[in-house]
Amino acid sequence: MSTQVFDWSKTRAEDNAAVREFASDVRTGLAKPQKELHSKYLYDELGSSLFEAITHLPEYGLTRADERLLRRHAGDIAGLLPPRVAVVELGSGVGQKTRHLLEAIGLTSLRYYPIDVSADALARCERDLSNVAEVHPLVQSYLDGMAYATAERHTGEAFLVLFLGSTIGNFERKCALEFLHDLRRALLPGDMLLIGADLVKERDRMLVAYDDPTGVTGAFNLNLLGRINRELGGDFRLRHFEHQARWNEEQRRIEMHLCSRLNQTAFIAQADLTVSFRAGETIWTESSHKFHLPELDRMAGQTGFGVEGQWIDRDWPFAENLWTVR
Repeated sequence: MSTQVFDWSKTRAEDNAAVREFASDVRTGLAKPQKELHSKYLYDELGSSLFEAITHLPEYGLTRADERLLRRHAGDIAGLLPPRVAVVELGSGVGQKTRHLLEAIGLTSLRYYPIDVSADALARCERDLSNVAEVHPLVQSYLDGMAYATAERHTGEAFLVLFLGSTIGNFERKCALEFLHDLRRALLPGDMLLIGADLVKERDRMLVAYDDPTGVTGAFNLNLLGRINRELGGDFRLRHFEHQARWNEEQRRIEMHLCSRLNQTAFIAQADLTVSFRAGETIWTESSHKFHLPELDRMAGQTGFGVEGQWIDRDWPFAENLWTVR
């Protein structure tokens, strides 16, 4: 039986604090020379549903590659783990892909701590996976959730941390290393990290994955302005912006932008902000960095991990990497 560790109904104070943080981040991001908004705000309830739809698009092969590797190699991964483990997943969503691994580990009373910002996704995760693990959902940030989970460590138990779907690619490369350092400090020698990473592939293949012809990714991106309208009292006219995906060769990343179609202004009441846009000016909303295989091994060594195993999907070049805390 799972232990509920979060009260799903937020208090008014928590709601107000979240709105203030959102408003502050919007005010700061839109004041920069290259206007930007933090990618975490893409994932409200509607945004999360749109992203789920993106994962089923034929042009977006990343999620299916991640799932294929976990399905095909769950037994191989489980065979490299210590005999007693608890599992923590950063950004679990509903945990659909994770079932393969939890089943392969096959421990009685396996504890699983999914961490996500979406309470709705975690509620479904708990419902769907409670037959293969004791699910302890945590609506927290990655590192706060890690701190909670590791405080529950049993004597003689190792932790397996899952960071799937190439979420590491949403960090700027310097920030990715800093995050992995912070994660390493939360763990003990012998703990393990299974990290997914999308690999560099043909430019056109990458671009269409983030700008699909049916427009689902565009709707996902534009919903960020819709969220500002709904939650912060903004008056963005979504039809006056268009979604753009760009490949930055130097940084090896896809960038998602919202491009103003004309000269315009928008007012955001909760941020007490009026912001002007020139025709062609953009808001940078998300980056998705792509990796070469040697780079991944270097990242492990630079952040206190050793490489234990690596599995590659050839249909959509993607790597699942098992690292051990040194």
